[in-house]
Amino acid sequence: MMIRAARMADVKDIHALINSSAGEGVLLARSLSSLYDKLRDFVVCIDDDNALAGVCALQITWENLAEIRSLAVRRDLQGRGIGSQLVRACLADADGFGIERIFTLTYQPGFFRKLGFQDIDKRELPHKVWSDCIHCHKFPDCDEDALMFVSGQ
Repeated sequence: MMIRAARMADVKDIHALINSSAGEGVLLARSLSSLYDKLRDFVVCIDDDNALAGVCALQITWENLAEIRSLAVRRDLQGRGIGSQLVRACLADADGFGIERIFTLTYQPGFFRKLGFQDIDKRELPHKVWSDCIHCHKFPDCDEDALMFVSGQ
């Protein structure tokens, strides 16, 4: 398994994996257009057969604040640490940018707690709410949990 930056050739597989997971109700769907727009945010895990095993994105949202989003791992490879590796790669990217606060909105809060994320109130994320969440079909009745990772803690 190899973690690397996403490439243009990965987009359709990323789209299929994310939307498959969205169909299972574990994350929100993404359009092909949004994936092309945000391709630089994504890292992927490629398996030994050179197929997409997982994906995750780090989106910078504000000064010293970024979001871990669109984390998905192929169903047949779940439980092997791929998701943790992808999140750690995104946290390392955030560190490289000097970003100390990284949040996530998730249906899997236990997974993120194991990686050092702490529960927070969504009201601590006004930039997220007014730039992104307002366009979501679940707004204002979001049922995701909000968690924050603060580097150095």
